[in-house]
Parts: sequence; structure tokens; C-alpha cells
Amino acid sequence: MTRLDSANVAAHLPEMARLQPDAPAIFIPRRGDPLQPPHYDQYTFAELDRQSCRTAQALEAYGIRRGVRTVLMVPPGIEFFALTFALFKIGAVPVLVDPGMGVKNLKTCLAEAQPQAFIGIPKAHLARVLLGWGRPSVNRLITVGRRLCWGGATLERLLASVPQDQPYPVAQTAAGEPAAVLFTSGSTGGPKGALYTHGNFSAQVEMLRQIYDIRPGEVDLPTFPLFALFAPALGMSSVVPEMDFTRPADVDPVKIVAAIERFQITTMFGSPALINRIGRYGEAQGIKLPSLKRAISAGAPVPAAVLERFANMLSDGAEVFTPYGATEALPVCSIGSAEILAETRHATDQGCGVCVGRPVPGIELEVIAIDDEPIALWSQARKLGVGEIGEIVVRGPQVTPSYFNRPESTALAKIADPEGGGFYHRMGDLGYRDDRGRVWFCGRKAHRVVTADETLFTIPCEAVFNTHGTVFRTALVGVGEPGRQRPVLCVELEKGADTSDLARIHRELLVIGAGHAITRNIRTVLFHPAFPVDIRHNAKIFREKLAVWAGEKLS
Repeated sequence: MTRLDSANVAAHLPEMARLQPDAPAIFIPRRGDPLQPPHYDQYTFAELDRQSCRTAQALEAYGIRRGVRTVLMVPPGIEFFALTFALFKIGAVPVLVDPGMGVKNLKTCLAEAQPQAFIGIPKAHLARVLLGWGRPSVNRLITVGRRLCWGGATLERLLASVPQDQPYPVAQTAAGEPAAVLFTSGSTGGPKGALYTHGNFSAQVEMLRQIYDIRPGEVDLPTFPLFALFAPALGMSSVVPEMDFTRPADVDPVKIVAAIERFQITTMFGSPALINRIGRYGEAQGIKLPSLKRAISAGAPVPAAVLERFANMLSDGAEVFTPYGATEALPVCSIGSAEILAETRHATDQGCGVCVGRPVPGIELEVIAIDDEPIALWSQARKLGVGEIGEIVVRGPQVTPSYFNRPESTALAKIADPEGGGFYHRMGDLGYRDDRGRVWFCGRKAHRVVTADETLFTIPCEAVFNTHGTVFRTALVGVGEPGRQRPVLCVELEKGADTSDLARIHRELLVIGAGHAITRNIRTVLFHPAFPVDIRHNAKIFREKLAVWAGEKLS
């Protein structure tokens, strides 16, 4: 492919429109009879590029120009794709938040982002008016759909004044220029807005292409909206799935499997909760998915049993990959199901943590001594050796430089390295490197349990108990003040599990724990009906909420 001169991530789209103009870029399901297979509207790369150019011209004429922070609350569809690429082409800065993160968090996030424009469907505008989202800063309003009493313009009216084939030159943005504000899921603390540069996005696209050997002409099924934007940049056709993107754990596996078979999907992204649901369905129905070359799952550690069920649906040579990273830095590491199922799962079951693979090309990864305070300079950090558990820190082109309007959070997360140039990002995760260069994840730093005698790390301890056949998942939490915490194991059983003899399961879990040095002092077990999880992936466990619940149960 021709090397792109601009760091602007949107430049990939016109390049693909030049190389494969008539190839389908996106397929959008159209609502109809729920008992019938959906009809899909199809847009080629040339059509998507033209639509985004036309949209960019309309937005700029309305006052949304380079650097203007613009909230985008539009569900995946042609408008979402065209608007996002249009904003990138302009050099505006889209602000992307999960609508399911909660009213309080949404208001806080939008207040911090200080957006100057707000583009949304009528429901989003109604919420904005009623709840005061962005009131002090927003001065441009665009409604995608029917506008009611809130003023501004409609996207339809703005587009009506722009010719169908209106060209628009992609802004020649620098690699370090702000490209977007993407909010974290808020599973530890509250959601924070990671400031992405155009260089960050371009590095991500190149890393995904390189690591997973993704090629133009492939077909992608993205079950997370943001990942849908990578497909056109990579030259893949993107099939928008029929699902509620805020509830991946409740996805209808029949619809997902039908889309994979209908479009001969080669790549799909799914949260661990979604992969689990489809894998269970596939196992029960004896389904195979021969078109899939790869599935990618991220957002939380993926249990080996979940990987195994899904991998059994794939052809020889196809794998489920579990990249490690965060909103602030993705991807950092990657590993495939073949290595996990053949080797690392057994170490995980013994309390060694979850292997997340080796650092991807271009990423510098180190492990430093655990410290809850800011570290101003890299020379002040203490690097750890092989096998020593500490905080994972990374540096590379896909690592975001700061949080937007969060100087305290930035100071906690970034370590300046004036001698080496640039900075390291503190992942907030604990782990270690083995003697083969692989990274093993041991849980969030904020979730470690510090008793009077030892420090317990969540992921290694939980994996030991997760070997019980009736257990779906566990969560280790600390009750009390750090340094005197009481370790409590919260347990969620498999759906349909026999709960008539919880005392027996309790005893069996204590026996399992007693067999390992890292878990033998965990003697308190509480059964929970359904763990609270993040809205984005339905997989990250809100251990802070469980700790409060456990404290109340034990008081």
C-alpha cells in the first residue's frame, strides 16, 4: 500500500477508496421483521469516502473546524462512520463516551471534555437538555434525525446544501496533534478521557495489521463500535452486527453466527463475555465457523475454558487472540489461544497469573516496584527483574500522552524520561516477565489485598479457585484498611448450578485454597448472585463495589 504522508488516521479511507473503490466498506442491518433475516444496506469504500467528504464540508460550514472538540453520540450506522471520518478529515476532535456508563459519569465526562459541539440522535439531545450535559461550553448542536425544541441544525439540512461529489482534502495533521478524546470504562476509579493523537491512531492501525496479518478484502464483525472504525482503515469490509452494544453479555448468538456465515466473516472482535456466550451456544449446537481466520478478545482476562469452547468452533490454524492493553495504550502484548491452551493455562490454574504474551513490535515494556504515588522521572523508578511482580509500564507510538483536563491523573500515570526521550505510561496493572520474555498479568494495582502479613494479588488467587467445576468466576477483595485487610473471596456460580448445598461448595473451595501457598490464608468465602461488571465489555469485575458489599455482609 502507498505510504501515507499525513499522520491523519482518516487518510487511510481515501487511500482505500482509490485502491478498491467498489469493494464493500460497511454493511448496516436495517430493522424489519424480527422473525426474518435482516436486510443490510451496503456502502462501498468510494461511497463512504464521498459521504464523509460531503459530511466534512457540511460540518465545517457550520463552524466545526480543526481542533473543535465534538461530542458524538450516534449509534453505529452510516451516519456514525461518515461523521467520525469527517471529523478526523477536518482535524476536529471527536469526544467518544459510552452512553451506558451512567448519567452521573456522563455528565462528569462531558464537563471535563469541555466540548464546543454536540452531534447526537434525538434521545441524546433530550438527555443533554434535561441533564445539562456540556451546557457551559457547547455552542454548536447537530441532530441526526428529527430535531425538537433544542435548537441547532439537523444533519439532513446541513448535507442538503453540499453537492453529492463534494471533495474534501484531509487535514495534514501532525503526529502529535489531538485526534480524539476516548473515555476509559471507569472500572477502577471513574472514567478518564484519554487524549489520542493522530500518531496514536495511525500506530494502532499499523500494529493491528502487522500483528494479525490483516489484509484488504477481509471481512470484519466488530462488536465494539470503536473497533468498527479500524476496519475501513485496514481495507476490511465491516459488518455491523445486530446487537445492543451496551450489553455484549446478552448478545443473541444466533444472530452473530448467522452474520458470520452469511458474510463469511474472517475477523471478529468480541469481549470475553460475548465470546463466552457464543462459545457456549456453539458447543451446544455443534457449530463450526470455518471462515474465521482469527477472533480477537480484550477488555478483561479470558478464561481458558472460554477460549477453548470458541477455539473448537474454528478451523485448524485459526486462533482466538487476546491482546493486552488499555484505552490509554493498545495493543501492548498479544498471545493466541494455541499457546494458552497448550501451555500457559496450566500455570494459570496453579496461581501464576494470566499470560498475556510478548510485547508487540515498537512497545518498550518494563516492570517497576509497586508505588501508589506519582513518579516524576524515570530515573526514580526501580526496575524489577524476571519473576518479580510489580507495576507494568510501557512506552511506544500507540501510548497516549495524557488525560484531558486531568492533570492529577496524568501525573499519576505518566513518568517522564528526558534522557531516553518521551515518557512511560503506568498501566495500573501488576505483573511480571518470565525468562522467555512473556508478560504475566496479576491484576489491578488498586485491587491488591494487603493484610498484616502479606500482599495478595487478585488474578493469581482467583484462578486457583476458578478451577472448581461449579464456579463461573471469583473475585478477591479486601475488607478494611490496607495493611490490615481481611481477604474475602466472592464467588459467582455457573448458571443453573445446584445451590442447595452451598456449605459443601464452601468447604471444597477452602480445600482448594489450602493447597496453594498464595491462597491458604483466604478463609472467608461469600456467594454472590451476579457480579457487577463494566458496561463496555460486561467482563471487568467492579471489585470496589464487591468490597463494599462484602464489608456489609460481614459487619
